[in-house]
Amino acid sequence: MVVYRLCLSYSPRLRHYIGILREENLLERLHERLETVKTHDFHISELQPYQKDGGVFVRFTYTAPHDHQNALETLQTDLQLEAAKHGGLPSWSGLNYCNIWLVKGEPFLEDMYRYPSGIVHVSFQGPDVPEEDLYTLFRPCGRIQNITAPTPVTPGTLRSSDILFHRVRSATVARNTIHGYTFSNGGGTTRLRTVYQRPIQAHAIRDWLTSHPRIVLPIIFFLLGTLTYTIFDPIRVLSVEGKMLNWFDYREYKLYKWLRANALERFSLTRLAHGDVSPQGDIWKERKDAESAVRSYLFDLPSTVAFVHGPQGSGKSRMLEAIVRDTGRKALVIDCAELNRATSDMRLVSALAQQTGYRPVFAFLNSINNMVDIATVGLIGQKAGFKSSLEDQLKQILEVTGTALKKINHSLRTSAQRAVKAAQEVEARQAEQVRTRARIRAGTWHDPRLDCIAGNGIMSELGVGDELLEGDNDGFASFNVMEKHVVNSSGGGEKTSEELARQQRRHAEDVRTLPIVVIKNYAARGGVYKEELLGVLAHWAASLAENQIAHVIVISDNRENAKLLARALPSKPLNSIALYDADAPTALSFVCRRLHEAGITSDLTPAQKKAIERLGGRTSDLEHLIHKVYSAQGIEEAVEDIIVRGVGELRKKAFGEDIDDAKSLPWSREQAWIVLKQLACKAELPYYEVLLDAPFKGDELPLRSMEHAEIISISTQHGRPSTIRPGKPVFKYVFERLVNDPVFQATQDIALNEKILSSAESTVRTCESELSTLQDLSKAERSFWWFRRRATSERKEYLLKKMRSAQTKIQTLEKRNVELKRVLAKGV
Repeated sequence: MVVYRLCLSYSPRLRHYIGILREENLLERLHERLETVKTHDFHISELQPYQKDGGVFVRFTYTAPHDHQNALETLQTDLQLEAAKHGGLPSWSGLNYCNIWLVKGEPFLEDMYRYPSGIVHVSFQGPDVPEEDLYTLFRPCGRIQNITAPTPVTPGTLRSSDILFHRVRSATVARNTIHGYTFSNGGGTTRLRTVYQRPIQAHAIRDWLTSHPRIVLPIIFFLLGTLTYTIFDPIRVLSVEGKMLNWFDYREYKLYKWLRANALERFSLTRLAHGDVSPQGDIWKERKDAESAVRSYLFDLPSTVAFVHGPQGSGKSRMLEAIVRDTGRKALVIDCAELNRATSDMRLVSALAQQTGYRPVFAFLNSINNMVDIATVGLIGQKAGFKSSLEDQLKQILEVTGTALKKINHSLRTSAQRAVKAAQEVEARQAEQVRTRARIRAGTWHDPRLDCIAGNGIMSELGVGDELLEGDNDGFASFNVMEKHVVNSSGGGEKTSEELARQQRRHAEDVRTLPIVVIKNYAARGGVYKEELLGVLAHWAASLAENQIAHVIVISDNRENAKLLARALPSKPLNSIALYDADAPTALSFVCRRLHEAGITSDLTPAQKKAIERLGGRTSDLEHLIHKVYSAQGIEEAVEDIIVRGVGELRKKAFGEDIDDAKSLPWSREQAWIVLKQLACKAELPYYEVLLDAPFKGDELPLRSMEHAEIISISTQHGRPSTIRPGKPVFKYVFERLVNDPVFQATQDIALNEKILSSAESTVRTCESELSTLQDLSKAERSFWWFRRRATSERKEYLLKKMRSAQTKIQTLEKRNVELKRVLAKGV
């Protein structure tokens, strides 16, 4: 009797612990099902489970009088048919999908860390087995994808082939049924040894990632961007909302307000002044038009940007603060002057994030990304794209801020609608109470719940009903009249008027819930990233206004700064609002009121009033004067001090400290001097007369630059420049001081005269050269008419007049320079 073994294959992914728990039950069921086969006296000797690979080895006996190979094949076929009758053999999952294979070799049962895989490594102890025979031998175990040919090896090492199966289960069957099989071919025998081959080499994923940076780095960048968008952007939106709605301001907490009202203010020795000391009171009449224009803009849905401009110190910011405080609306303030102080991209981004409440911000990552880009250039020949440009970073912050403004508008609108609905419910309840009282007075109402208690009427058991009290129908008719009167008196009217009023209230609520964005010091002086920053802010402000997300108010010291905003809103005009200096009576009244508030009740003398009038109506200068008077300084002395200080500042600003500093100015010293000299004598100058005359000669850039520097101010008429005035009212007297300084006047006049002399001498030389050329032409020119003048003669006369005028100018200016040098020699 010969003993053979069968291999019953289970899933190679068998859960180890589930198999252990169900092992006894599975073996018992398997034994019962296999024992039903009696072919060739089939009898099971032993069931040997192999949990590592997920199968069971069956040792059995049988009788075969003649051909053992045919008997085994017949036995295997009968066992498979028996298993098919029951849908397969039992498994750990309860599904009958196991199968039967005949073991041809000698299985190697081990418990080493060699886990199943789809590749079976077959070693040959003897001559190589042809590929066709390997396929025929291993194909019954499952579908084969590839068989590798044996490769040359070092002496003492077995040659081998790798067989790649389509499924891991097929490789497990092959490993356990063919290991140790002896193959005979042409008189030679080869023993086959099988082992699992790991399908993935060590560090294959890491090696692939490092060897394909052009694919991996963009994917990593995309994943990081997605992570930032999905995680950090909602947090940043919430942070901006918290800043605008004062979620993180302890001064807005009810506990702090209660402690301040009931503890701090009661025990404090001094009281804080809550009055408005700004010059926007009744006496400041010049501000009323601008204030009313701003309020009318805020009381309607935004369609454009409000551009508030005026000279520095005219009270623009203070006026807007008072308006926003009166309206009680949420406001976001962006100060361009603070942003322009940034000296690097990182500081600019951090400053803008701080003003908008954009948190968290990783500005330092930009420097790291820059180093990564430099490294990737050397690695793959191009930048990885991690570093974002400054414009993109600013746009990202403002886009998140715009999203937060939209959510704030929605939340405030929802809160307002809830408040309106609650008020309407209160009104409805009050109206119902009025109707009930009217019916009680008419005697047509009673509480139906009393019927349940008293047992009155046929509806007493249900406790419902609204029967009329006893009486004639006249009482009920009188009640209807009374109820109509109550309804009409409680606000009822025509349906159209109610709908119109409701629409107006809804429109007012929609406007009142819009936040306000204030951009201060737009186009402020200085700043390395000025143009980039202002362009991004202009397009962002235009998008907020066009989409009706918020009211946008831009404050600037110069109307010329509106060009960027106008480009961002090409189809809609800006709502331009101008502020001007106050007139002399208003400025004098303001100073008197402030001095009276400080306890100075004495009347001003005519000399003091005249000194105050010299300052004009600029708010900053008047405030400066009041502070000096608070410091026990006389009014005349304070005004004189302001003028003297202005002389020093203007000399440095307009002419520079030295020649090198003057070269960096966008205008020349001669251009600044001719304007200051004329404004010292006149209140205003015609713009185009100054522009076309020397030393400007049609160049508008120096005049625009002086306007930006607030040395002069240019007023417009019908959209074009009209007149030139001093940048401040007090500058008229500052110009006079500069012009009346003999040494400074002589120095500047000599420099201006030298430039004019150079131009005149150039004109003389040009005329001389052309006259010599005309002399040669006149000889060749003939005249056929005695009374007709030749063209060369007319040109000669014109050039002679021009040269005579230039020569006269040269003589006059040279004499003037001699006199001015005498003044410098005296050193007065």
